[in-house]
Amino acid sequence: MSKIILTGDRPTGRLHVGHYVGSLRRRVELQNSGEFDKIFIMIADAQALTDNADNPEKIRQNVVEVALDYLSVGLDPEKSNLFVQSQISELTELTFFYSNLVTVSRLQRNPTVKAEIQMRNFEASIPVGFFTYPISQAADITAFKATTVPVGEDQMPMIEQTREIVRKFNSVYGETLVEPDILLPDNQACMRLPGTDGKAKMSKSLGNCIYLSDTEEDVRAKVMSMYTDPDHIKITDPGKLEGNTVFTYLDAFSKPEHFPEFLPDYNNLDELKEHYQRGGLGDVKVKKFLNNVLQSELAPIRARRAEFEKDIPEVYNILKKGSDAAREVAAETLADVKRAMKINYFEDMALIKEQSEKYSR
Repeated sequence: MSKIILTGDRPTGRLHVGHYVGSLRRRVELQNSGEFDKIFIMIADAQALTDNADNPEKIRQNVVEVALDYLSVGLDPEKSNLFVQSQISELTELTFFYSNLVTVSRLQRNPTVKAEIQMRNFEASIPVGFFTYPISQAADITAFKATTVPVGEDQMPMIEQTREIVRKFNSVYGETLVEPDILLPDNQACMRLPGTDGKAKMSKSLGNCIYLSDTEEDVRAKVMSMYTDPDHIKITDPGKLEGNTVFTYLDAFSKPEHFPEFLPDYNNLDELKEHYQRGGLGDVKVKKFLNNVLQSELAPIRARRAEFEKDIPEVYNILKKGSDAAREVAAETLADVKRAMKINYFEDMALIKEQSEKYSR
């Protein structure tokens, strides 16, 4: 069986460093590993509209922003298929067919759906499209016969629901769909990078994001104002690592080679942490180190983005070519599904012959 990846992002804004360490950096590694036969990366604009239906321009404008972020981090359209969800109409048909295999109560029990509804204060006014997103996601994954879905830990219930739908479909209609496996980040700090203010999640509305497209000065200002240990008032005070955003970011970004280049007083991150915990190390020094680490990671990303920004029509052309190729694959899966469900009436010669003989008697 071919090894195939399907992953993607909602285009509700520019992508930030949380996206980078949580998924984008890993996607580039997987793309370049040679381990996978196909990689599909989706800009999930249709899904984004489920809770932004009254503001479609927001989604429209951010499709190209996400595409630029993808290209700038190193996703290569020659190796990864970059496409736009709404351009693949087959996904809508698959969602409709799968919806008959899932109960309302099962959707209500999905922990990810429950958390998202609570976060958005939907309460009883839940858009149907948003509520049924797990079914739509199952269509996205199965349309491309994905064997692997790289996501964060918070998406595990969604992937499990996809697996349930696949098992139910195959049990009713015969072995047709591929059951995917989840691939989690291998760095614990990358599971959920907090906002710069220490809050659990980066959010554009909270203003606590470091974007991949931020200028060098923007990054520096955000790092220097980052939340640390509120009890670490004097340099001599012992500092806490737990909940200290600066050290969480260092866990996610710092590499051994950063120390001789930017902070030669220490051999590694463990030594830096130990000094901070016993006291005698100020937050400013640690933040300056983090700033240097982030700048070294983001500088080539900014440079690549600047090049792609010079030819926006070509960026759209990349997405169109990717969408055309993705639609061909999804159409094959939809044909398999209709064949399994025996609703491929005009191609089913056996059915036509059977009915012909029935009425010719």
